[in-house]
Amino acid sequence: MTQLATHYPAHLERVKGFADQALEATGYDGLLVAGGAPKVVFHDDNSYPFKANPHLKWWAPVTDNPNCWLHYRPGEKPLFIFFRPIDYWHDAALAPTDDWVDHFDLKLIGDPDEIRDLLPKDLSKTAFIGEDTDSAGSWGLCAVNPQPLIDHLDHHRAAKSEYELACMREASKLGCRGHLAAEQAFRNGATEFEIHLAYLKATGHMEHQLPYGNIIALNSHGSVLHYQALERKNPAERLSFLIDAGAQYNGYASDITRTYAAEDGDFQAMIAAMEKTQLEICARIKPGLDYRELHLQAHLLLAGILADFDVINIGAEEAVSSGLSGVFFPHGLGHLIGLHVHDNGGFSAGTGGGRIDPPDGHPFLRLTRVLEKDWVMTIEPGIYFIEQLLQPVRAGADSSRINWAAIDKFSPYGGIRVEDNVRASDGDCENLTRDAFSAL
Repeated sequence: MTQLATHYPAHLERVKGFADQALEATGYDGLLVAGGAPKVVFHDDNSYPFKANPHLKWWAPVTDNPNCWLHYRPGEKPLFIFFRPIDYWHDAALAPTDDWVDHFDLKLIGDPDEIRDLLPKDLSKTAFIGEDTDSAGSWGLCAVNPQPLIDHLDHHRAAKSEYELACMREASKLGCRGHLAAEQAFRNGATEFEIHLAYLKATGHMEHQLPYGNIIALNSHGSVLHYQALERKNPAERLSFLIDAGAQYNGYASDITRTYAAEDGDFQAMIAAMEKTQLEICARIKPGLDYRELHLQAHLLLAGILADFDVINIGAEEAVSSGLSGVFFPHGLGHLIGLHVHDNGGFSAGTGGGRIDPPDGHPFLRLTRVLEKDWVMTIEPGIYFIEQLLQPVRAGADSSRINWAAIDKFSPYGGIRVEDNVRASDGDCENLTRDAFSAL
């Protein structure tokens, strides 16, 4: 039996326990989850790539087969409806035979119209989570995507089971293989598009299987936070390479970023300073830490790098208190990761709902909670030279606080980001990304 198969039963019991608590707290006696169906392109007969409902993937590793459903009532064996059509136009999914199947009442269907007959006749106290709201409305369900129930479940998504951690370690290994192949392609002179293809080949992923669109950015493209163009031609001079790319395993994601300089020099030295700082931030991860405070600490550390490289003419503390550090580091330090790349529950105030807002002046921070054991999050500090953010400062009263000659020197390189996936634990944190790189 594999490690994943060994850990899965306890994972499922854990998810069932969370569902039991959520249903009791919200007054429902059952849960119905729709995995989703392909969406057809407007005025066309082709569909967009299918993405399964993460609420279904939490229960079972069915990631790419549409029209699957789950029904659960506390104390009963969950019903899993698996869609396997008779279809000579497409390659239909095989009936699942993995170990997880033993924990469900598995029913195979060839047509979505068969679903209703497999469910209990009385669904009047059953809550529905999914996109197929038309079916839900006609089947007599009492609640469609009730927010109190979803809030309760999402709150528990932060802490990962041993099964989930094992999946995320595998996703990290796949992503790191892709990163090594991408760096080699960059060193060999490949274009952004060619680097992207090298990444896909190394991970064994098709594009739609990636957890998010790859960011493959040469030179100043690294200043575009979610750059997506993938140029087919090389720039006249190759200065730098920023790659933000992940992988998936059993529906769980990795999210990894690295930055490289083409040659030694001040930009490579700044990358080295960022690597050191990023590891220092990672080392602070532990249960009981307020992630909002860590985000603010990161601003202070990054402002120190800016001062050390003469990018700013003021000290680190003044750069943070004045808001100037946000010009160079405009996004959040990180986010929860799991079934979603930006996993649900990052703002959750509790199982009863509510939101913990980011600190004033930091609207893009996606994790605002106090960390607990076995939470997995990204740590992704960055320094960027973004003209849209620099231009107002250049024209304003704070212009003297920035060394514009340094801006002119570093802007062609775009920016730096280093990102790892890190688990909070009672001892030293577990860095899934660094461990995966070390194992290759």
